[in-house]
Amino acid sequence: MQTSFTFRNMEAVEWLKDYVDKKLSKIERYVDKPVSATVTLSIEKFRNVAEVKLSAKGMNLQGREEAKEMTLAVDSVIDNIERQMKKYKEKTRNHKDVASRSESMEPGSEEYDEYDESSKVVETKKVILEPMSLEDAILEMDESKKMFIIYRDSPSEKVSVIYRRDDEKYVLIETNS
Repeated sequence: MQTSFTFRNMEAVEWLKDYVDKKLSKIERYVDKPVSATVTLSIEKFRNVAEVKLSAKGMNLQGREEAKEMTLAVDSVIDNIERQMKKYKEKTRNHKDVASRSESMEPGSEEYDEYDESSKVVETKKVILEPMSLEDAILEMDESKKMFIIYRDSPSEKVSVIYRRDDEKYVLIETNS
């Protein structure tokens, strides 16, 4: 991690730089990309102010804290940045989960959930409805040898189910949605 320090209204003290570097290394475990940090430490009247700006690929975090002692200000600003980092990581993790789920669910694809044996529901299928006409649905059933198809009727936009009976004739079920 590249760290640049700016001291305002105070002298650059080596032990304070080491202290901030030690605290920033705690944040470094959350980021796998090269990170640069800009740390500004200043004294304004009776307040000690610590500002940290952290930038990595696609992520910019910043925090500012005031305290009576500089080490307390540094501790609280690092905690603030760490909370922001965790929140950012959780947000990107959730977005990736949703994106991977939507990528795997293409129109016409099915997703299965298995249940235990004591349940009356054996499995659940999640289907993305394709808009198609009745003729297209029958054609798809004949090609794939499926017993039924759930689809969105393109002219009426209603959800419909068509299934094949034992005598090779079809039954159409339309919803009133």
